[in-house]
Amino acid sequence: MSIKAPRGTRDILPLEAQKWYILEEIFKKMCCIYNMHEIRTPLFEETELFVRSVGEESDVVNKEMYNFKDRGGRELALRPEGTAGVVRAYIEHGLYNMPQPVKLFYYGPMFRYDRPQAGRQRQFYQMGIEIFGTREPIADVEVIKFTADFFSSLGFRNLQLHINSVGCPQCRFPYQDDLKEFAREKLSMLCADCQRRALLNPLRLLDCKEEGCRELMKDSPQLESYLCQDCRDHFNGVLELLNVLNVPYYVDPYMVRGLDYYTNTAFEFISEDIGAQGSLGGGGRYDNLVEICGGPSVPGVGLAMGVERIALAMDREQLWPEESEPEGVFMAVQDSGLKEEALSMLYSLREKGLRADTDFLNRSLKAQMKFANRNGFRYVIIFGEEEKLKNQIKLRDMLKGEQLELSFAEALDILVKERS
Repeated sequence: MSIKAPRGTRDILPLEAQKWYILEEIFKKMCCIYNMHEIRTPLFEETELFVRSVGEESDVVNKEMYNFKDRGGRELALRPEGTAGVVRAYIEHGLYNMPQPVKLFYYGPMFRYDRPQAGRQRQFYQMGIEIFGTREPIADVEVIKFTADFFSSLGFRNLQLHINSVGCPQCRFPYQDDLKEFAREKLSMLCADCQRRALLNPLRLLDCKEEGCRELMKDSPQLESYLCQDCRDHFNGVLELLNVLNVPYYVDPYMVRGLDYYTNTAFEFISEDIGAQGSLGGGGRYDNLVEICGGPSVPGVGLAMGVERIALAMDREQLWPEESEPEGVFMAVQDSGLKEEALSMLYSLREKGLRADTDFLNRSLKAQMKFANRNGFRYVIIFGEEEKLKNQIKLRDMLKGEQLELSFAEALDILVKERS
């Protein structure tokens, strides 16, 4: 019986990994431009962290988390999202004592037991940013503008920013009561998850992906009319700054995020081109989360983006850059007795920072040339008995079809200058 990757996981093979590398590099470059600093947190945390932060009645905690006990009997969970671990690190290491705001970014795998689908596996990858230490609307806009700039740099032109205010706990109490009352008459027609949500966490009714439930809830009360004056002023401040920066948006009164810790601003960037899982990234404000997790009262706002979904959307919109021109040098050796000298040349090329490789299978010269061409090498250095006697090598430019006979030192000088 063959062993395969577990259901809900997948291997990222070299050609796809090259695309992911492009995403990572653009993301990290954007983080540098926005003065974000990288943080790397563990893949697993104490289960209690996610119960506190994400919400005990959330689908993530109830149905999707990978929980386990270690050999010491400690209750642990693979991280289902990135923010909770960053908040825990912020508290544990006293980052609230640093000059605020603290601006962080992360990248890595997350884990949720969910039905595998296009753009979402049980092990999936997220990149995100977090800003701690300010309640000002400008911080919300900083996160949203970062996201807009990142997607623009990837070539997206048809994404729509959906934004809403989910208020504060004081706003939501009366709203949730009215929402629960609205759902009461429709309870039997809602899905099983929504029937449970209606009793325990009615705000989640607006987040259901079942089309029937969405249709039943489309005329439900809107949270906007329940906002207190502070929440209303904050949301208006965010929208005003987005207008100043010419960031288009759609105020979606029924949009809520799937995690319980959000307050005030919530947003998503949505693509119409990848079906039901159209959200490529989203986030919002979480002013109570640091305190909920045991720290001081420190506000925060952040963003998370799904790498698989972005890559899928880029495939469908054909946004990946065209293949770059061949680069690097391949050492083609005609006589196995010359391997030692060829290896010295190979490592000299690498010491100069050049992409370089050689044959490991004693192929013929013709087969080596074919291999070099298929693997995207711009140059081939040919070294055989004839070249050894002349104390020279042949340098072939595979792109131009030109060939020179010269010393290895001269060839190395040309190759280094060509790269720079």
